[in-house]
Amino acid sequence: MQPDVRVRRVYEQAEPQDGTRVLVDRLWPRGLRKDAARFDEWAKDVAPSSELRTWYGHDPAKFGEFCRRYTAELAQGTPRDALDRLGALVAAGPVTLLTATHDVDHSQAAVLAQLLRQQPPAKSAEGADAAGGGEAACWAHLVCPECGAMTTEGHRPGCSSA
Repeated sequence: MQPDVRVRRVYEQAEPQDGTRVLVDRLWPRGLRKDAARFDEWAKDVAPSSELRTWYGHDPAKFGEFCRRYTAELAQGTPRDALDRLGALVAAGPVTLLTATHDVDHSQAAVLAQLLRQQPPAKSAEGADAAGGGEAACWAHLVCPECGAMTTEGHRPGCSSA
């Protein structure tokens, strides 16, 4: 069964089926009061670097290259640890990734959701993967750079790589 990972804007009303709500932006959402924020965790370290975020500028024409660069960032160090933490949350139940971005389909949250939906089963107590599938960052290259979908599951409608 595929993990229940959703993507929504942080400004939308929380819903009971959201499960654990995680803000995946590096910067605090503009106009959102801290006392009005409705999320369980703020995973700043899984967000794209400031340099990558600035380069991308949420330009859909750059989304493919953004996916490639972003998944490379997620493959090492602190971002990888943060991705592993998200994977543990997903293994425990539904997770909703929150972003302030207007176009959630072309956001880091969409890329993360696709990676987390393909996450192998949780690690055993010995630290070995239960199914031998590897870490999310190890198979991040399977995300289509054009549409953000997992290439093993098919591309999104209108994708030029299909």
